[in-house]
Amino acid sequence: MTEQVPLRERKKRRAQEAIVDAAYALFAERGFADVTVTEIAERAEVGRTTFFRYFGDKQEVLFVDERNLLAALLAAPASSARPPTVREALEEARELVAMMCATVTADGHRYRLHEKLVADNEELHDRSERKLLNLTEAMTGRLAQRGMAAPEAALAAHVALACFRAGRATAGDDPQALGSAVDGAFEALLRDF
Repeated sequence: MTEQVPLRERKKRRAQEAIVDAAYALFAERGFADVTVTEIAERAEVGRTTFFRYFGDKQEVLFVDERNLLAALLAAPASSARPPTVREALEEARELVAMMCATVTADGHRYRLHEKLVADNEELHDRSERKLLNLTEAMTGRLAQRGMAAPEAALAAHVALACFRAGRATAGDDPQALGSAVDGAFEALLRDF
């Protein structure tokens, strides 16, 4: 038997999704810079207060997946009670990055638009880089909490980020290619490890 999500949580999710859908539709029509929070709220049929309850600014709308991924990363159970080796940490990171790829490419059109907006806007590019570093720092902290030495934890997390970057560079804006390209980067890394 599946557990019923409370009404309040369902309403919250619907409001957030309406805001994200409205924002992406407006960004596709007019570009990022020419869209205001008020316009996004109106298109989503919510008030500005509701918008700001869920998002600090219009940039955050584009990074909702990363926010959810960070929460999932921090909540993921440890694979063992002992500190992982660097290889084990990389294998674990491989699974987490695969989940990240699947999440961000679930809507191919939205993924392509996100990548274009980030590439065309320096502020969005900078925010994207900070989000990736936040995920890397969270992974580093998670590994260190499990007893892994800080330098090795940082190494594993940053190498995982490098595999994601390499895969994204190979896949370009093709959402169908991202997951396998990133996995290929991990495979090449771990083959002789």
